[in-house]
Amino acid sequence: MAGSQKHLDEVLKSEPGAHIAALFDFDGTIIAGYSATAMLREKFQRREMSVEEVVQTANVIAQHSLGNIGFSGLMTAAAGFMKGVDEASFEQFGEELYEKHIARKIYPETRAIIEAHQAKGHTVAIISSATIYQIKPTARDLGIRHIKCSAYEIDEDGEFTGEIIRPLCFGEGKVIAAEELADELGFDLDQSFFYTDSDDDLELLERVGKPRPLNPNLKLKAIAEENGWPVQRFASRGTPTWVDYTRTLYATGSLVGAFAAGLPIWALTRSQREAANFSIGLFGDFATAITGVELEVEGEKNLWVSRPCVFIFNHQSKADVMIMAKLIRRDMGGVGKKEIRDIPVLGKLMEWGGTVFVDRADGQSAIKAMEPLVEAIQVEGKSIVIAPEGTRSLTPKILPFKKGAFHLAMQAGVPIVPIVIHNATDVAPKNEFVMRPATVKVTVLSPVDTSGWTMAGLGQHITDVRNAMLRTLGQPEESVEQSIAKKGKAEPKAKASTKPKPKAKEPPKAAKPAAKTKPAAKTRAGTKAAPKRKGKAG
Repeated sequence: MAGSQKHLDEVLKSEPGAHIAALFDFDGTIIAGYSATAMLREKFQRREMSVEEVVQTANVIAQHSLGNIGFSGLMTAAAGFMKGVDEASFEQFGEELYEKHIARKIYPETRAIIEAHQAKGHTVAIISSATIYQIKPTARDLGIRHIKCSAYEIDEDGEFTGEIIRPLCFGEGKVIAAEELADELGFDLDQSFFYTDSDDDLELLERVGKPRPLNPNLKLKAIAEENGWPVQRFASRGTPTWVDYTRTLYATGSLVGAFAAGLPIWALTRSQREAANFSIGLFGDFATAITGVELEVEGEKNLWVSRPCVFIFNHQSKADVMIMAKLIRRDMGGVGKKEIRDIPVLGKLMEWGGTVFVDRADGQSAIKAMEPLVEAIQVEGKSIVIAPEGTRSLTPKILPFKKGAFHLAMQAGVPIVPIVIHNATDVAPKNEFVMRPATVKVTVLSPVDTSGWTMAGLGQHITDVRNAMLRTLGQPEESVEQSIAKKGKAEPKAKASTKPKPKAKEPPKAAKPAAKTKPAAKTRAGTKAAPKRKGKAG
């Protein structure tokens, strides 16, 4: 993560304490691009925008781009489109937007800077012109509790009124928000950092003691050079280049080529295993080379001292497949979701290479399907590679573990070797097609002896192994009870709609006019993401 090293070094050398704040803009600074663009695209794809709304939105954006209307006019128009929409449904929409679009846009370099500030005990906050619904899921992921942002007015029924709450968190409004936050939390703006990509935030940049442009636009870059402000620019996210697409396509296709290269070995030796070993190693080497992925491995000897074994790894990225192939290289089998088996060519190649496909939704069926793997371990001496999370995580944080890998190790009587992948999301986060060059840190932990394990204590054993991996990543450990509670799946929610509710038919007119109700009070945006307050949004 060389692109952020200058800022990281500065933060790590800085004075510790909550009296220093690290304030972050959101769009273009924490994430690549604009969350509002992703929101509009998602609404359009869901067909929740009428032709008239599309035309009106395009016109408003064009007028803003031409300078005919300011940010206030843009937000006023956006609020108008939200009139009658239930706030709770829009909160859910924001969560879905995060999972589908926003999570993969988080700059890993900015994440590292945020974590460095948190490690120093600094007060970390987001001050953004976006709304809480765009920001909140990302803030939660990054462990940021304090947020100041723009807000839509909400009526007493929990629906948007179509109005905005002033002052907006934009321009001078960000300075007001930062000063309010400083008064509430007791930090000194003259000793604090502010990170942003836009010259729209010039007022706040000039107000803090340490202005730090990140991914600056051309105007801010010129201003920063004039004022001697240090500038950082990241290329790990955003619009991929044709080189990124080419690398990705060649790396993906290399799996077919690698197995094709192994066919002569199979023909000459009549050994499927030797052919598969050659192909797996070749794929790992070629795919990582063509994508520009370099591995920095700690504990490499643990890959070889206890074979056969069950290798487990935290699943962050589609790049994990080539990383595992490069690390383990030979005498390996794997487990994949059943959907992969139906992919032409790929499914057959993986099956030929020793992959067993399971139905993740059916625990008993999955355990039964892995019975051949016990034989592969005990009879053939193969090691099995499994991601106990069962799916890729949206962020570097480890998800709850399923029991299959641990059952397998117990049945086969072999140790478990945990492989901790630190930052494969730098290569390709979940929902991202392209793979980008990166140095990925990997830690191979010492083998875990399973010979004394019992079914009664399996939950604790799984928790212990997972906690060892969490410690390696610097993430908080969890108890058995916390793991079970986290693993419990909530009922699936219906897709949130951002369409206004249809209005109920008016009742017959009464003889006397009804008394008018007071409009919802207009209040300032709160400082925390978690609490929800009546009468405001954001």
